[in-house]
Amino acid sequence: MDKLSRSDLFSLERYHEIRAEFRARVLAHKRLRKVSIGPNATLYFEDRLTIQYQIQEMLRVERIFESEAIEEELAAYNPLIPDGTNLKATFMLEYEDPDERRRMLGSLRGIEDRVWLGAGGDRTFAVADEDLDRANDDKTSAVHFLRFELPDGMHDALRDRAAMQFGIEHDRYRHDCVLSEASRAALVADID
Repeated sequence: MDKLSRSDLFSLERYHEIRAEFRARVLAHKRLRKVSIGPNATLYFEDRLTIQYQIQEMLRVERIFESEAIEEELAAYNPLIPDGTNLKATFMLEYEDPDERRRMLGSLRGIEDRVWLGAGGDRTFAVADEDLDRANDDKTSAVHFLRFELPDGMHDALRDRAAMQFGIEHDRYRHDCVLSEASRAALVADID
């Protein structure tokens, strides 16, 4: 999947004009790319369109229009676009109650390394937080960035319409799910 460049972005003025329509399109697109694993863990799979939206929103909120600053945003967000041999996701641990969230993040240390993708009888674990460590000795973070690198056999199985599963194997959180056909197709579109 091609990375974004400045020529792919709308000017602040143009984005203001089309924002409502563009936002509606992206939110509809994102619905099929959201995967809940149990009650408190969600994967939000990124692609070129979701990252373009993130960048456009950042430029809008921060009123960024200078070339150098736009290039910095592109450099920060482009690594989240899958490259055809992998899937990339934002992983969120979601607990509404602050006390429960604090307690659970303390007990779920290492969970980001225990998220897996399964297809065609194979399973691969995500690589977490390649840009920086988001956990410490006391707790994990509520947000992580994951890359699921697809072995050849899994890649082929997914292209041949194998079911796609996601799960977490952590001592304090064990859940898995099978994707709907629509969500599976949306994610397989990211694979070359």
